[in-house]
Amino acid sequence: MKSNRSLRYMLPIFMSFYVMGFVDLVGVATGYVKRDFGLSDSVAQLLPSIVFIWFALFSIPTGIFQDRKGKKFTVILAMMITGLGMIPPLIYYSYFTAVIGFMIIGIGNTILQVSANPLLLDYSSDETKAANLSLSQFIKAIASMLGPVIVAGLAKYTGNWRLVFPLYAVISFLSAFWLYSIKIEESRPEKEPASLKTVVQILKNPFVLIMVLSIFFQVGFDVSMNSNIANYLKTRYSISLETASLGISIYFASLMAGRLLGSILLRKVNTKIFLITSTLVTPAGLLGILASPTLRFTWILIFITGLGFSNIFPLVFALTVERKPAYANEISGLVILAVSGGAVIPPIAGILTEKYGVTSSIYVLIFCTLYTLFATYYLLRQKPATNQ
Repeated sequence: MKSNRSLRYMLPIFMSFYVMGFVDLVGVATGYVKRDFGLSDSVAQLLPSIVFIWFALFSIPTGIFQDRKGKKFTVILAMMITGLGMIPPLIYYSYFTAVIGFMIIGIGNTILQVSANPLLLDYSSDETKAANLSLSQFIKAIASMLGPVIVAGLAKYTGNWRLVFPLYAVISFLSAFWLYSIKIEESRPEKEPASLKTVVQILKNPFVLIMVLSIFFQVGFDVSMNSNIANYLKTRYSISLETASLGISIYFASLMAGRLLGSILLRKVNTKIFLITSTLVTPAGLLGILASPTLRFTWILIFITGLGFSNIFPLVFALTVERKPAYANEISGLVILAVSGGAVIPPIAGILTEKYGVTSSIYVLIFCTLYTLFATYYLLRQKPATNQ
């Protein structure tokens, strides 16, 4: 299966991670939908909630589905669903069709998140698994970073930001066909697949619960940063939405740079030191954003914050599985389930913004990073195991 790992086979797999990044379109779209329909902050923040709530509902069923139908088939299905989600707001633009469209995109992205990583691992050697996972996150970050730039460009030069939907739909469908056209021999599980019963049992373990909640708050931070930073910049510095949206691009550029840097440094630097540094830099950057006197300095601090955050998720996930290797499947399902934090934290930030002002949304982000810092301390106190 792994004797011929040419670009012809790897590129369509990596392309699925680019399509995975399309979900972050919801961040910049939230600002435009809010403006176009005169929505309140709390109502507008329902869009990212609509996208990420499906991680709570579909993650474990998707794992069972892909075990029966195969990872490649599941990834193709996910990209097709993602493409279909771009169509409703294109045909008729309303708040309702925007909700329906992003709901479908959220379902497709949930399925893609569950299935793409295992497919990539199936086609990676033991020596290249970590490098390929880092590269896949880098590719996803490229899509996330380019989204706001493409939307802003379309809004400026065509007057219609929604043209991003047919563009992303075509890319999604072509990527699905590209993957369909190659033959991949998938690995088969050597034991019974994880069941709902074993998932519940492992979640009762305090260590696993703390780590799953850490992922919950990490994703909540990521989505809230994506969907709130433009509104924060617009309100605090009295700039246009188009200019403020550059803050989103800067954030995703920092994620992209950080993951590329991490894929190189993590081959040489101790992972524990790297994780500790990352979890300290992130809240420090947020505190700096609160105190920043100028827009340009705030952009620099947004980049620093994203740089610190960029590698926390893969490090926490890898180190958690290292300490509970026998429950890797159950933990993987719970990690994707915890991505539903992206549906919970943004509305909280929106409600607090309406009540106390835009600064309160940054305090929500700080809380998320402080919990992650606590979880990191707890994680590093646990000893790796080979039989737990």
